[in-house]
Amino acid sequence: MDSENAPRTVLGDVEVIRVVELSGMTLPARDLVPAAGAGVWQDNKDRLVPDHWEPDGDRAVLALQTWVLRSGGKTVLVDTGVGNGRERPGSPRFHHRQGDFLGALARAGVHPEDVDIVVNTHIHGDHVGWNTNGVAGEWVPTFPNARYLVPVADDFHYGPDNGYGGGRRVDDRLIYQDSIAPVHRAGQTVLWDGTHRIDENLTLESAPGHTPGSSVLRLASGGERAVFVGDLLHSPVQILEPSCNSCFCLDAEQAAASRRRILERAAEERELVVPAHFSGAGAVEVRREGGEFALGRWAAWGAE
Repeated sequence: MDSENAPRTVLGDVEVIRVVELSGMTLPARDLVPAAGAGVWQDNKDRLVPDHWEPDGDRAVLALQTWVLRSGGKTVLVDTGVGNGRERPGSPRFHHRQGDFLGALARAGVHPEDVDIVVNTHIHGDHVGWNTNGVAGEWVPTFPNARYLVPVADDFHYGPDNGYGGGRRVDDRLIYQDSIAPVHRAGQTVLWDGTHRIDENLTLESAPGHTPGSSVLRLASGGERAVFVGDLLHSPVQILEPSCNSCFCLDAEQAAASRRRILERAAEERELVVPAHFSGAGAVEVRREGGEFALGRWAAWGAE
């Protein structure tokens, strides 16, 4: 990605820039969203192929991206991807990965010292990895001037106070140690719960279930609306079938309730829905058709 084609748009007074760390990732569709039957994929083939589903192999297509928001004179990052050089034995795709995310960020016009706020929608390894960077054998905050906004429920669940107990995957202890704990030690973490207002345009809101502290970021500016939903959605089929969780959701009932609540408001207020892992356009409008949700227009992005 370079500055000539970095996807971006303006919503009210907020500029939104998309910085992709990984694209074209695929997982078996039935593994990613186990409760979504073959029919919902096949019946919506024209909206899912090729950006979200490969029907020949029955594989879901995903991306991994950070959303950069310029709001009120501040630069805000929404999630920070995988990071480089991480011990991730349970995630071969991310284990000891070396990529050019910081280069892509720079080519989009953002340097580490420019970042004022980092939002971690939740503590999973593909959302907090670039919180830190390896320097002289130690993990230090990548963004030296930033406040890192971390949901308190996730910090407790994955942190040492909860002893790395149940409801974790094999890498979760490592993720906390290399991507969260160093930010705490640097005094740059802000723990929050419920809601947290960043500025007049941006507000964080708890949406638990995927993890205990999963959250969304609402943008409301000049009549424009968007909601950055993190892992509330992994695939568009979860808009069509909101009761269907991803295989990564810890609390199935709570995750489905949060998803339906966020989608209800998105349809009512015409919010652009911006997930962490949608490929293709990366964001979509949601509308109502009878008692169900339907896919509206995909986002249109310009370039600098």
